[in-house]
This record gives sequence, C-alpha cells and structure tokens, in this order.
Amino acid sequence: MNATPSLLVPAALPAATLIRRLALFGVALCLTVVVLGAWVRLTDAGLGCPDWPTCYGHVTPSGAMQNPGQVESYSPGWAFDSGKAWREMIHRYAATTLGLVIVLITALAIVYRRQRPVSLPFALALLITVVLQGLLGAFTVWWLVKPLVVVLHLIGGLTTLSLLFWLWLDMRRRTGIVRPVPGTTRSATLDGARRAAVVATVVVAVQIALGGWTSSNYAAISCPDFPQCQAQWIPAGMDYADAFVLWRGLDINYTGGVLEHPARVAIHYTHRLGALAATLAVLLAAWLALRTAPTTLVRNGAWWAIGTLALQLLVGIFMVLEAFPLALATGHNGGAALLLLAMLMLNRRLREA
Repeated sequence: MNATPSLLVPAALPAATLIRRLALFGVALCLTVVVLGAWVRLTDAGLGCPDWPTCYGHVTPSGAMQNPGQVESYSPGWAFDSGKAWREMIHRYAATTLGLVIVLITALAIVYRRQRPVSLPFALALLITVVLQGLLGAFTVWWLVKPLVVVLHLIGGLTTLSLLFWLWLDMRRRTGIVRPVPGTTRSATLDGARRAAVVATVVVAVQIALGGWTSSNYAAISCPDFPQCQAQWIPAGMDYADAFVLWRGLDINYTGGVLEHPARVAIHYTHRLGALAATLAVLLAAWLALRTAPTTLVRNGAWWAIGTLALQLLVGIFMVLEAFPLALATGHNGGAALLLLAMLMLNRRLREA
C-alpha cells in the first residue's frame, strides 16, 4: 500500500523548493519588520503598549480604549495614545508572523532531515535566534526602551534577516536555480577580495549598530548640518565620557533620551566617522571583486554593493538636509538592511567563485 502523502508538503512540491519560497517570504517579511521597528522607534511608540505581549492586557488596542481604568492600572500617569499603541502592535503582529514562518521552516527541516533539504543545525540556529529576538522585544518594553536593549533588538532583527537571506541563497543553489559555472578558477586570485568583503561586512554591521545607538539616544538631530557638524569639521566640547555608557540602571524611561547635548553630538559625529569607514571598506571590497571577478554573478554582487551603498549615503545626506523627515529616517534604516544583504550576497558570490 502506498504511503500517505505528508500534510506539510504536497507531493508535487519538493521540500527544498517549499523551504526556498518560505525563506524568500521570510526575507521580505523580516525586512518589513525591521522597517516597522524603525517606524515605531522614530515615532516614540515603543511604549505605546506598556505590557508585553498584550496591549494593556488585550490582543488589540481597541480593548484598552474601552476600559480607561485598566489603562491607568498598566501605566499610572501615562496618557493612552491610540496611534502609538496600534503602531507598536502592528510591529508585534508582523514579528509574530515571521516567527511562525521560521517555525515552519524548522519543522520542515526536522520532518525531512533524511533528505537534508537544509542543514538542520542551521534551521535550529535560525529558530533560536528568532526566539531570542522575541525576548529582546519584551525587554525593550519592560526596561523602558533602554538604548542597549534597543540596539541588541536591532542586531537580533538584522541577524534573523541575514540568516534567512543566506538560507534563501543556499536554497537557490540546492534547487538548481543558480548553478556553478563549469571550469575551475584559481582561488588565490580572489583571496584578497574575499578578505576585504568579510572585513567590509563587519564594518557595515558595526556601523548599523552605531546607527541604532544614535537613534535610541535621540542623537540624530544633534548635527543638523552637512558635511560639517555644528558648523565645525570637529565639533568642540563633545562628551565621549558619557556618550557610550551602556548601562545606566533600571526604572529609567529613555523615551526622548537622557543624555546632554555634548554627549549626543559625540554619538552622531562618531556615526558619521563610521559611515566614512564603511564607505571606504565597501568600495575597496567591490573594487577588488570587480578587478578579479571570474563570473557575472560576482560582478553583479559587487555592483549591488556599490548601488545600495550609494542609496544609503544619499538617504542619509538628504535626511540631514531636509531636517530629518520621518519617511527618510525610516528609509535610512531600511537602506542599512539592504546594504547588509548586498554585502552578504557579495560574500556568497565570492565564496562560490
């Protein structure tokens, strides 16, 4: 008697193909979650719901609006803001959906582990990452948007995005959409480009974390001019001693920031220096890849890195010149994520070459 087809995967749809499609959907959804997180942070909606995972004890903010007394019990002295509450919950709904997608990918990896459509340890690492990311989201609320936790939450989101993107690239190779180029290539000719790409990716990741620190400490508007900062190439009176203190204790509401102006200027100025370092690192890696590229895929990866870098720089510059409009500030976070993905693709292409 024939075996009963699995309910998880239709017989006509191989597990590897389904995982590839889920990974691509996960990449798009995770990128959306990252941008939504920036939107929530930039509109001061991180504490729009002071509890987690519910909102004033309800699944939606609508329930809280119908019970003012319950609102007061959750946040004594706080005014309920429906817009902020909905923005926070929309972010949570999207993040929960992403978690379910990753659970499904992991389940497929376990059910079909004998076929090995995907590395089971990789799938489990992805699941653990998203679980930790959910916990960081909870602590972001419980610890009143503490900058260190906000930055770790940002790093966790981008780590999840990177793992999903790497999985998608791997599944494209496993399912035959991308095939190795016939012939052999001397790996030594690409060693310099590979090392430069790894270094550039690390620099970009550090710069993104620094951008999160800038945003969570409300330091973005501390340099309202460009290319100078406070009408100086090196602003006077910057307070580095206070700018990068990671832990300041609990029970401090960081909405609006707690640092004095000199410390915020130091943070913003350091972020600009980091942007310069990231630009040089990415351009060097892309130039080396183009100079030694054995395949069209490598060349395309290098150009994608240059293109996303240019986009991110333009958004950052116009964000300052236009007095930090919300759309550009949110787009700057999305651009950082796209640049990180472009660097991962370049690394992957160089590795495959």
